Amino acid sequence: MRFRGILRVLGLLICVFSVTLLPPAAVALYFGDGGGTAFMLAFAISLVIGFFVWYPNRRIHSDLKVRDGFLLTVLFWTVLGMVGVMPLWFAEELPLSFTDAVFESFSGLTTTGATVIQGIETLPHSLLFYRQQLQWLGGMGIIVLAVAIMPMLGIGGMQLYRAEIPGPQKDTKMTPRIADTAKHLWYIYVALTATCAFAYYLAGMNWFDAIGHAFSTIAVGGFSTYDASMGYFDSSTINTICVVFLLLSCINFALHYAAATNHSIMNYFRDPEVRAFLGIQAVLIFLVFATVLVHKEFSDTGTAFNQAMFQAVSISTTAGFATTDFSAWPLFLPILLIFASFIGGCASSTAGGLKVVRVVLLFRQGVRELNRLVHPAGVYSVKLGNRVLPQRVVEAVWGFFAAYALVFVVIMLGLLATGLDDITAFSATAACLNNLGPGLGDVAANYATIPDTAKWLLVVAMLFGRLEVFTILVLLTPTFWRS
Repeated sequence: MRFRGILRVLGLLICVFSVTLLPPAAVALYFGDGGGTAFMLAFAISLVIGFFVWYPNRRIHSDLKVRDGFLLTVLFWTVLGMVGVMPLWFAEELPLSFTDAVFESFSGLTTTGATVIQGIETLPHSLLFYRQQLQWLGGMGIIVLAVAIMPMLGIGGMQLYRAEIPGPQKDTKMTPRIADTAKHLWYIYVALTATCAFAYYLAGMNWFDAIGHAFSTIAVGGFSTYDASMGYFDSSTINTICVVFLLLSCINFALHYAAATNHSIMNYFRDPEVRAFLGIQAVLIFLVFATVLVHKEFSDTGTAFNQAMFQAVSISTTAGFATTDFSAWPLFLPILLIFASFIGGCASSTAGGLKVVRVVLLFRQGVRELNRLVHPAGVYSVKLGNRVLPQRVVEAVWGFFAAYALVFVVIMLGLLATGLDDITAFSATAACLNNLGPGLGDVAANYATIPDTAKWLLVVAMLFGRLEVFTILVLLTPTFWRS
C-alpha cells in the first residue's frame, strides 16, 4: 500500500474541494446575507489542511494501484464530507449540532436529500446555494471531476474512476483516455444542468431557485430551497420539467455521450437497461395514478396524473422531491414507492439504488435457475440484449445483492436498537442506503427528531449507498491489507 502517495493525492483533492466553498461566499456577498464569513473560514481551514497533508508527501510519485484507489475513494468521501460540515456548523444563522451538521453535509454530498433542517426558506441565500451545490458536486462524483485534472498534477486516475463509477461493469470507458472520459462526463453533466435551469426559469422560477433546483435535479438529489420542496411552486409545468430531467439524469451517461457524438438517439431505444428502466417507470406511474384516481385523492384527473407521475418518478429514481405527503397516500402506495427506490436508475447515472441493470440480471439469472430445475441437462446463458454475459459478471451481481441486503439488515437492526419504530427504521434505512431521502413514519418530513446515534448510522448507510457497498466492504477484508 502506497500510503504516502495516497496522502499526497488526498491533500491535493482537499485543496481542490476547498475552492468550491468560494461560490457560496460570492452568493453571500451578492445578496448581502451575512453568511460569507462561515464559508471563507471553512475555505481557509480546508486549504490549510489540504496543504499540510500534501506538502510532506509532495515528492512522492507513484502510480495508484487498485487497492490504493479503493482506500483513497473511501478516505476522500469521508474527509470531504467532514470538510463540508464546517460551513454548516460555523453558520450563526443555522444553529445545528455537530451531529446534525455531519448528517446534512453527507446527505448533500451523497445526493441522499434527507435533511434535519426545518424552516429552510428562512436561511441565507449562501447556505441555500451551498446545500444545492453539495448535491451537484456529489451527483457525478467529485472524484471524477478530480480525475479530469489529475494528469496536470501528475497523478493517474483510472483506479479512482473504477472505484467511483456505479455499475457492474466498470472497465468500459467512453474514450481511450480516462481523463477524457471524465471531462466528457462533466460536459454532459454541465449541459444538462444549464438546460434544466433555463427550463425551470421559463416555467416561472427565479434564477436563484432555477439554478439551485437544476443542481439537485440533475444530481438526482432532492434538496430544495423550500420546506414544501417542489410543492411550493404549485406548477404542473415545473413538475413535468422535473420528471423529464430526472429521467434523463437516470440514464447511463455513456448513452448521452453516444447520442451527442453520433447525432442519433437510437442507442437509447436499443439499450436493454433503458428499455427496462422506462418500462418500470411506466408501470409505476400507472399503478399510482389508478390508485389515487380510484380513491379520489385529487379534485380532477389532470392533477391526479401530474401528481402521480411526479411522485412515482421522484421516489423511484431516488430523487426524493415532493409535491405532497406521499406517506399519507392510500393502500400500498407509500411502501410500493419505497421498494421502487431499491431499483433506482441506470448504471453510470447519478441515481441511487441497486441499478436497473443489476435487477434485470438478477431476474434473468432467476429465470435461468428455474429452467435448469425443469431441464437439468440444458445449457442456459444470461443475456443483456444480444450479449451473453460472462459468469463472472453474474456472480458479481449476486455478490453485490447479498452484500447490499446484509448492510441493509445490519443498519436497520441498529436503528431499531436506538428506539425507532419498525416503519421508521425500515424506511430510513431504505431512504439512506438508496440515497433517496424522505421516508415514512418519523422521517416522512425530516430527520430532526430521531436520536443522534441513528443519524450516525444513517450517515454510514449514505456512504455505503453512494460508494456501492463493495468499495467500503473491501476495506474490511484481511486480504485487502496483506502486502
